[in-house]
Amino acid sequence: MTTPVLDQPVPRSGQPNTAARDATRAFLHRAAHVRPPAHPSNADGVLLVVAELVTNALRHTEGPCALHLELHGDHLEICVTDTSPCPPQPRPPHTDGSGGWGWLLINRLTTHVHIEPTPEGGKTICAHSPW
Repeated sequence: MTTPVLDQPVPRSGQPNTAARDATRAFLHRAAHVRPPAHPSNADGVLLVVAELVTNALRHTEGPCALHLELHGDHLEICVTDTSPCPPQPRPPHTDGSGGWGWLLINRLTTHVHIEPTPEGGKTICAHSPW
């Protein structure tokens, strides 16, 4: 069986987060057939990281964004590319629901996060989630 890979643009119209989560669920289903996750909750972690990265890309940029998922040895690589060169700016979490939890959540649920500039002047945030 081939290693699952997902490369998908995320639409800015309609329900972009729903589209990203649906594509991620389908990818996770294929990945589980190739190699089941070490823990059942790993899939939930991937869905949360995808939701946070896509939400932030849509909230903080005006251009298109894209989702890339790939199964590797003991982890899934989650990458979201957007048009802004600016790295995420962590901010103190707010208990009133106004945000600040996303970057903390991403770093808590993943084993490695790095940011790469794109040739077009944007960035790709790549996170490794346990599988």
